[in-house]
Amino acid sequence: MGKVSIGLRGWRFDESAVFTDDGEIKPIDAMEYETRQRVVRLRQVIDSPCHACWLLHGDENLDACNEAAAVYGEPLSEVVVCETHEPDFLYWYREEGGNEHRGEPELQDAFHEWFLDGGRAPDGYGGVEHVDTDPTVVPHVSGTTSAAEAEREANAVDLDSLDID
Repeated sequence: MGKVSIGLRGWRFDESAVFTDDGEIKPIDAMEYETRQRVVRLRQVIDSPCHACWLLHGDENLDACNEAAAVYGEPLSEVVVCETHEPDFLYWYREEGGNEHRGEPELQDAFHEWFLDGGRAPDGYGGVEHVDTDPTVVPHVSGTTSAAEAEREANAVDLDSLDID
């Protein structure tokens, strides 16, 4: 099995970490902690506005913000961007030192500061070539009714009690 993005581009999952051999979504408590955190967080950020659009338009004009297309960084300090602003994030990350924040909670704030200071990708800057199969499908975490409940459930799983060798 290979790596896949689910719902939004950016975060990549090993298929075997999220799906059973039959192609069904694994129960949340059968996923490893990091995978579980990302799947749960994904349900929350998928409907979020693009951070760059939000920085331009603010809370008072959320309707002017584009929908999320990609998510980068770590859960709870991630950067969510639309197709228009994904090249800006990638340029900042690759060419402007953003990669120094890889895996760090400061990634989101550092990108926001760069963008607010007028940082943008040059015209024509290439992003990442993606293959979208069904970008609207996000796994439903079994046994949950809301993203908040799923997050509580994901963090409450006692991994020591699981019979995993």
